[in-house]
Amino acid sequence: MGEFELIDKYFKVATQRKDVDLGPGDDCALLSVPPETQLAVSTDTLVSGVHFLPDMDPVSLGYKALAVNLSDLAAMGAEPRWVSLALTLPAIDERWVAGFAEGFLELAEYYNVALVGGDMTRGPLSITVSVKGTVPTGRALLRSGAKAGDGIYVTGTLGDAALALSHLLGRRTLNENQLAAVLPRLEHPHPRILAGQALRGIAGAALDLSDGLASDLGHVLRASGVRALINLDKLPLSPVLHDAVSREEAWQLALAGGDDYELLFTVPEEHRGVLDTALAHSGVKFTRIGRILAGEPGIEWQDGEQPVALALKGWDHFA
Repeated sequence: MGEFELIDKYFKVATQRKDVDLGPGDDCALLSVPPETQLAVSTDTLVSGVHFLPDMDPVSLGYKALAVNLSDLAAMGAEPRWVSLALTLPAIDERWVAGFAEGFLELAEYYNVALVGGDMTRGPLSITVSVKGTVPTGRALLRSGAKAGDGIYVTGTLGDAALALSHLLGRRTLNENQLAAVLPRLEHPHPRILAGQALRGIAGAALDLSDGLASDLGHVLRASGVRALINLDKLPLSPVLHDAVSREEAWQLALAGGDDYELLFTVPEEHRGVLDTALAHSGVKFTRIGRILAGEPGIEWQDGEQPVALALKGWDHFA
């Protein structure tokens, strides 16, 4: 079976969105962007052995490949609309392709995202996904809007995905119940789409946590020209993480482990009172973990009232 037969069999789906004027099958897709909106585009490449384990279940991999890209749209407060997919495969494996397509298209259908094109070729296993969405003009959440006095918040809990990965890599051993609790956080992250949209007009700055809070928060601080104080005792850590590792190890996983795909955002004090109402319909909890300070970009760590010295580094694709 060749490239086009694989595409037709596993990825050719009926396009139901009215804003897709021309879907797969021509040289380009034709899409209608609503008036008074800006186009938000994010592209990521996932490489076997670098971004995912070579033996990862293809259904889970298909789901995650789209989920991590949708998380970027969530961080901008955008509405997902369209996606294109490029697969590089070392050989034709119909069972693998069928599983990958199942996971990918299941999530696409859930968020009403139309697959509008892509490519398939031969080579080392890698996946490139480009998602497109829209956001009302001038309302996108950026990394550059944090100001001194803002509170720093995160959605969900941190460190569970990194804990699961450390088990899969043989760095620590979890029992059956612990692994069952944290493995979905690694393989099936939930893009915080509704939360991102709810934060438009409320958050000063936002981004998604993919490489670890210590590294990702640094992007906000440099873009905004500010510092941060993080209260380690306020980090939202799951009971499983507390049970499986020491307090210091939990901090390391939560701050530098990566793969959380939660939102980190800053909120001015005058908007603090509306957060509960704004995020109530998103179904996600959020936690205030610190505040933005004036000064040179950098992070100060504190446990209760005591300063803490931490040597942390998030995920580096070229390390």
